[in-house]
Amino acid sequence: MLQRLRHAEIMRRVRLSGATSVADLASQLGVSPSTIRRDLEVLDRDGTLRRVRGGALAEVDADTNRPFAAVAGVDEQDKEAVAGRAAQLVRDGDVVLLDIGTTTMRLARRLRGRRITVVTSSLAVLDVLRADPAVELLLLGGMVRRTYHSLVGVLTEEALRQVCADRVFLGVSGVRPDGQLVDTTLAEVPLKRAMIAAAGQVVLLADRQKFPGTGALRVCGPEDIDVIVTNEGADATTLRNCAAAGAEVQVV
Repeated sequence: MLQRLRHAEIMRRVRLSGATSVADLASQLGVSPSTIRRDLEVLDRDGTLRRVRGGALAEVDADTNRPFAAVAGVDEQDKEAVAGRAAQLVRDGDVVLLDIGTTTMRLARRLRGRRITVVTSSLAVLDVLRADPAVELLLLGGMVRRTYHSLVGVLTEEALRQVCADRVFLGVSGVRPDGQLVDTTLAEVPLKRAMIAAAGQVVLLADRQKFPGTGALRVCGPEDIDVIVTNEGADATTLRNCAAAGAEVQVV
């Protein structure tokens, strides 16, 4: 891969996740860790990211101040395909938990007109379904995280303890090669765990770019996931490890 293209891909991945490691970038881009270190040094000097020990952080700028809007336009076809398959898993009468994220927002669009109950902490899902008379919509309380279009905090966690859902559609920053689900956002991780506990079936929605993916915080292990919906091209080793732990992998 040309250096210019590699730098662009590094920046895309860092901005999506907020932070990443040298090892993960080397694995994802198929180059040596020393090459990634040199790339990060160049990008750090340019001011486009911040080099830290073992990896890099995204700089705070216009893009990182509006992560939901920035991420919404990335890999749109892959996300639409995942959302379309996920919608087929929903049955009339279901109580469905929708996590935050741009893929779950796309799933919400495909659930319009369905006789179901949707419980969510996502303000983007609220915007999609608020005018739909067919969907019973329950919005979890909490503190508003404007840039992520989400509700977080102890009020959200307490509300989730009252929820008994048929299935949750979960999003994460990435899935590590051993199948561990990880995320970069401290405030969201307890909510994801609470959603897993509140649902009879756990469905992970993750486009192929997240296999393998990065994140500093562990959400759960692959044994906690019932179904994974992703795209062709997702890392085969990661998917095999998830399947070996008991997850049903659906590739679209």
